[in-house]
Amino acid sequence: MTEKETTQFKPSLKLMDATMLVAGSMIGSGIFIVSADITRNVGSSGWLLVVWLITGFMTLTAALSYGELSAMFPKAGGQYIYLKEAYNPLISFLYGWSFFTVIQTATIAAVGVAFAKFTAYLIPALSEDLVAVDLGFFTISPAQLLAIGVIILLTYINNRGVNGGKVIQTTFTVAKLLSLFGLIAFGLFFLDKGIWKTNWENMWVLGPLSADGSIGSYTTFAAFGAIAAAMVGSIFSSDSWHNVTFIAGEIKNPARNIGLSLALGTIIVTVLYLLTNVMYTGVLSLQDIAHADKDRVAVSAANHIFGTAGTIIIALMIMVSTFGCNNGLIMAGARVYYSMAKDGLFFKKVGTLNKNAVPGFGLWIQCIFACLWCISGKYSDLLDMISFVVVMFYMLTIFGIFILRKKRPEANRPYKAFGYPVLPIVYILMGLAFCILLIIFKPKFTWPGLIITLMGIPVYYLIRGGIVRQELKTKDPVDVKG
Repeated sequence: MTEKETTQFKPSLKLMDATMLVAGSMIGSGIFIVSADITRNVGSSGWLLVVWLITGFMTLTAALSYGELSAMFPKAGGQYIYLKEAYNPLISFLYGWSFFTVIQTATIAAVGVAFAKFTAYLIPALSEDLVAVDLGFFTISPAQLLAIGVIILLTYINNRGVNGGKVIQTTFTVAKLLSLFGLIAFGLFFLDKGIWKTNWENMWVLGPLSADGSIGSYTTFAAFGAIAAAMVGSIFSSDSWHNVTFIAGEIKNPARNIGLSLALGTIIVTVLYLLTNVMYTGVLSLQDIAHADKDRVAVSAANHIFGTAGTIIIALMIMVSTFGCNNGLIMAGARVYYSMAKDGLFFKKVGTLNKNAVPGFGLWIQCIFACLWCISGKYSDLLDMISFVVVMFYMLTIFGIFILRKKRPEANRPYKAFGYPVLPIVYILMGLAFCILLIIFKPKFTWPGLIITLMGIPVYYLIRGGIVRQELKTKDPVDVKG
């Protein structure tokens, strides 16, 4: 160890900071956009809210279940550690592999480009439709370059210590919570009674909503598939709530504050998302929601409420939202790679802390990979595909509570999963139904993500083989023969 490195994380995040990390990591650009696709799939206001309610229930149930695991293992790595303790290193590596290759890095890229897209509303020269760099075989837009710049900036800030990232996270999350509540309040104040009545007259009709406003019909089985397809967007919008578990080593009194922050953060965001969608149905027709330009429902709603200034207001809100969201994603992600490196399953240098007590090398590796996703332009497709894998790992982790209660009944559990065993079982069953329905009705959302995950199996054994060979080399020849 050099004098520029340290060996321990510094616990400096309070309950407020942890809660803001949960809420801030969840709220990115999704709530402003994905209600369009959900409405196209379900066709009515009632079912639009049901999709968000189901997602909110699943998210809150998972968060309350993770509270037990975070209290048992209050150290950096979060879900990676829980899977290793409940199952084995292979399962945890597959999660870490998926997390690094797509889940976290592609999400950082997508959120970064969302920031840039809405910045272009204020500065048209940054539009994603323009070409900044033409290499012949592919082009790079100003929006992609801005996204890369933001990712590098936030990585640099977080590399200088957790306090800088903490200030950004708390400040920007409070700002976006207040602005979202403000948008909801203005929307409900200027509610269009005619639109509201029309939207809620047939609130339980379930069918695909076409561009002309007509609603089709589903068979019973296809209806379940439509709900599952609709939930891809709401689950993406509600994901990353567990990022706080990755930085457990930097949270004060983690056994208490991680579980509490998970509960508080997910409740705040779930309520906020439901109210936002209620507001949408009060100012826009279902047809306008479903077929908003580029699915930007919030822009359409803000234009109805504030007139031409609405676009600028929403652009500023999304810039604040995505900037804060990416800060949380960048801050938390590197702690997973740090834990993997400590197990010998990632670059050794990633398992060290810099003089600021953060995994600096892991932050920059993550930055490089996220920037590559920005350039590729394929991040949004991959995020849709990975929804299946994300829920699959959530189910495995929650089932791990049952395994650990049997394997380690004597283990200290400062907090126990709320509603155990009923709520964890309900989550697993709902998650299983979601995954099966996606396999049947939306295979493009499942197989690519599953293939990316399974590609980690040979990688794991190659790494493990290298570790074993290294161990044999360092042993005394007599010991090896014996």
